[in-house]
Amino acid sequence: MYSHSLFIQREPFNTMRAIQFSDIKTIRSIDIPEPSDPAPGEVTVKTHRMGICGTDISCYLGKFPFFDFPRIPGHELGVEVVAVGEGVTNVKVGDRCSVEPYMNCGECYACKRGAINCCQNLKVIGVMMDGGLCEAFNIRADKLHASQELNYDQLALVETLAIGCHANDRGAPTGGDHALIIGMGPIGLATLEFARLTDAKISVMDMNPARLDFVRANYGIENTILFKGDGSEVEQMQALTDGSMYQVVTDATGNQHSMSNALGYTAFTGKLVFVGITTEEVKFRHPVLHRPEASILASRNALPPDFTRIIQLIEQGVIKTDPWITHRTTFDTVADDFDELIKPETGVIKGIIEVA
Repeated sequence: MYSHSLFIQREPFNTMRAIQFSDIKTIRSIDIPEPSDPAPGEVTVKTHRMGICGTDISCYLGKFPFFDFPRIPGHELGVEVVAVGEGVTNVKVGDRCSVEPYMNCGECYACKRGAINCCQNLKVIGVMMDGGLCEAFNIRADKLHASQELNYDQLALVETLAIGCHANDRGAPTGGDHALIIGMGPIGLATLEFARLTDAKISVMDMNPARLDFVRANYGIENTILFKGDGSEVEQMQALTDGSMYQVVTDATGNQHSMSNALGYTAFTGKLVFVGITTEEVKFRHPVLHRPEASILASRNALPPDFTRIIQLIEQGVIKTDPWITHRTTFDTVADDFDELIKPETGVIKGIIEVA
């Protein structure tokens, strides 16, 4: 059974509303304490927008490996700074910001090598700790990226785009490479945004014809492949690449079957990047990896320069966010709307929650 919009009487001035995933497919509206004054190096932010992503959906369905109930979701956020703690200089009250939701420790082996996206003690807000689907919360100031030009909708999309930016950097397609992106959900589209800024020859694949139509209409990508599972997609790939297949393959599906098959689409000496995540086993015959001397890479989260770059690209009009947001709901109605917002058959690309 689903639990929808259970409102609790608030005590004045010291509590605020939040939305909680309290169990599998169960959403509640709860009251929580208002944030305290920000500590040194912290800020208090007011949440204006939250984007719904594949991670949120997996958490809601009880399928995400790093998630425990109950949890307040929210890591794709457009926020406003309402208070700053001692020593904060990078943002000020009134700034509109995107949130870098990866709370790294700064002390582990990965952090000391600059790989803070895969900190060994990483806590992602909205996943391993409570997130931003509430009226306000405190966060480290260094995790905010301000813009004087972007609106809250655009700022809420920056984190999704950062995932794709990092995934594209992991595969690093270059001029003349054939690059394939599998899965045209938000993460696949985010990867496409950055692959198209290279001189690679891009193909995309999905099993949903509407998503391929979206890519053709909004990105002008003609090399679209409808996955039917009958081998016809491989024949199409061979025709598109003159038989060589793809130097860079990025699988953004999070589906173990797709991920297991993806290695077979790589060219000799090619690279396969897994940006989607699954809790299931990914299997392939070793010769499929060994014979072409292929490389398999993981892509996790993103890095601070990715956020800076993306904000600049949106400000410059290189990345246009208008086509992304296809569905909206509000803080008051999200519990009732959430199931519709996560169904591919509704045509959803990106759902946005208007918090304030």
